This record gives sequence, structure tokens and C-alpha cells, in this order.
Amino acid sequence: MAEKNKLTKLEKAWVLYDVGNSAFTMIACSLVPIWFKSLAIGTGPGQITGDQATAYWALAMSVVTVLVAILGPVFGAFTDTKGMKKVFFSTALAIGVIGCFISGMIKSWLLFMIVLVITKVAYSSSQVFYDSMLNDVTTEERMDEVSSYGYAWGYIGSCIPFAIALIAYVLGPDMMGKISDTMSRNIGFGVTAIWWFGVTIPLLKEYKQIHYVERQKGAVAEVFRGIAATVVRMVKQEKKIFYFLIAFFLYIDGVGTIIDNCINIGTDLGLNTVGQVVTLLLTQVVAFVFSLIFAIFSRKYRTVTLIKVCIAGYFCVCLYALTLKSLVGFAILAFGIGMFQGSIQSLSRSYFAKIIPPENSGEYFGLYDIFCKGASFLGSFVLAAVKLAGGTINIAVASLVVFFALGYVFLTMADKQKDIR
Repeated sequence: MAEKNKLTKLEKAWVLYDVGNSAFTMIACSLVPIWFKSLAIGTGPGQITGDQATAYWALAMSVVTVLVAILGPVFGAFTDTKGMKKVFFSTALAIGVIGCFISGMIKSWLLFMIVLVITKVAYSSSQVFYDSMLNDVTTEERMDEVSSYGYAWGYIGSCIPFAIALIAYVLGPDMMGKISDTMSRNIGFGVTAIWWFGVTIPLLKEYKQIHYVERQKGAVAEVFRGIAATVVRMVKQEKKIFYFLIAFFLYIDGVGTIIDNCINIGTDLGLNTVGQVVTLLLTQVVAFVFSLIFAIFSRKYRTVTLIKVCIAGYFCVCLYALTLKSLVGFAILAFGIGMFQGSIQSLSRSYFAKIIPPENSGEYFGLYDIFCKGASFLGSFVLAAVKLAGGTINIAVASLVVFFALGYVFLTMADKQKDIR
């Protein structure tokens, strides 16, 4: 057992994977789209226009979302079988790391996009298996704290390889021209892949599956029947889980929309681009600090209470957007997001782990991941609708309060339901 407020060796190993995969998240969201366009756009044979590159990129990301939504619950259900969770996790990790490493060497934009889709699917799948490990690595009363530490150290840890990748980009042809585009990409992807795998080694060594189910012959058919039965059971009997997933989809959609559109918000307001990037990097530090603060709060307060505080915080952030005009205001908005960003995600993860059957955690987290990957879908539609109707970006962001208000309501309904555990 862990000493009070001190992580065990296994808990630390689990937290470190958040540090590892967050490095890929950072580079995938920032530099990878730029490198893709540098390969794709041009007038030579096989190259395409800027508009085509943007369209193909969006299509590739949509393919990733669909594949993960389909494969997540299926693979997750398979990992619930005795001894399989580590096998699936290791396989997804290997595919993701290798895909990341070789991406820097690819010179064809089409092959680059194909490898990236495979890499991102593997990365997302590994997260499903990783999240479902929470029931095995710690006790129920420590889940909030351990999950929060994962997000906290993920924010800070991801900055280290990203800083190296960013320096490589600055030295590349788009800016200083000291190194080639290929060398810039090789350094960026290479250091990210090495970091991702290196910090995961402790988890590969320490993890052992405790909660599992025994599967007999006809396992494939059994898995599909099991997923269908789980969905029906949630709707009819497991109301706590069902209402929480609705709540989670609503408020995490609002969270994802704000995160995905931060730069678009600043650009619409005509703010300095460099100032925006620096602000968002500083927001990582804010997210780190407040994730740790909420980890401490989780020792004294109920998980639902803390999630509600985060939802209320985002509600206020959306309303604050109505006053947004300057870079200082943008910084305040970004820091406000950072205060609750990691906490609402980590606490949602740990709360879900507490209310599901631990022996079926892979299957349930596969379903959870569908809602998580759908984040920003409805919210982005709302932003687009408001903008197309002639509204300002301020009004568009403020309109997201609906998602947080409804999420709060369904979370309250979930909290009143009987716990199946």
C-alpha cells in the first residue's frame, strides 16, 4: 500500500505514460500540420495546392476519429481478458512510437499522411488501454489524485521534447534556414518517439493486470455481443454510468471546442500570433499547477463536487469571452482555461473508473473514448453557425455556456443514481 499522499512505484510508472504520450500530443497539434503542408504544397509532380492540403488533412483527422471510435470498444473489450491488457497496450505503443520515429524520414506527403493516421490510431488506442489500467494500478480512494498527477506531469513533461522539436523547426527552412526540412522533421519526430518510449519503460516493467474476465471459445463473437449488451444495460440499468457519459460528452465538448479554437479566437480578434503561442505555452504551466492543486483537493472533497467546480469555471470563462479585446484579455482567458483544463479531464477519468465494473474496464473505457474523441464536434458546429450568422467570435464562445449548463445538470442526475459497485 502507498504511504498517505505518496505515489507508489506502480502509480509513478502509470503517471509517466501521460508524460510520454503528451509529447506526441503537443507535436501532433502544432508542428505536424506545418510539416505536412511543407511536403504537400507545391507545383511539382504529385504536389497539391494549399486548399487541397487543408482539406486532405481534415479528412485524415476525420478518418482517425472514425477508426478510433470503431476500434476503441472492441479492442478495449479484448483487453479485459486475462493477461491481454499489457499485450494490447505494448502493441499499440510500439506501432505509435515506430510510426512517429519514421515520419521524419518520409518525403512523400501521401505516405506521410498514411503513416500519421496509423500512428494516431495507435496512440489513441494506447490511451484507451492506459486509462483502463487505472483500476489495476491504484485504489478507488486514490484514483482522483493519481489521475490528476498524470495530467499535471503530462503538461510539464511534454514541454521538454517539444522545446527541442520547436528549436529544430526554428532552425529549419521556414525560419532561420540553418538545417534542411528533412533534418528538422527527423529531430522533431525522433526526440518525441524516443521520449515517448523511454518514459513508458517503467510501466511496461511494473504493470500487472489484476481485474479481468475469462473468455472461452468464440471470443470474437462474445466480445461483440458483450459490447451490445453493455450499451443496453447502461441505458436500462446502469443509469449512473449512462447519465455521466451524457454529461461528459456535453461538457467535454465545450472544453475541446475552446482548446481546439484558441488560436482561431486570437486570430479573429487580430492579436499578435507570437504572443498567442507564448501565452498558450505558459498555459501549460498553469494547467500543471492547478492539476496538482485539484489533486490535493481530491483528498478532502468528492469527485463530483470538484468536476462541478471545473464546469462552473468554464462557464465563467465562456462569459468572460464577451469582454475579450486585447492580448492581455486573451492571456486571462487562456489562463482561466488552464486552471480547469487538466483537472476536469483527470477527474472525469477517475470518476468513470470508480463507477464501472473493474473487470470490464477496457470495454467501458472504449465507450468512454468515443465520447472523448467526439469532443468539440457539436461545439465547433455552434461556433461556425454563430460566425456564419454574422455573430462575433466573442458571442460564439459565450454560446458554449449551454454545453456546460447541460453537462452540470446531467452530472447532478448521475450523482443521484445508484452505484452498481
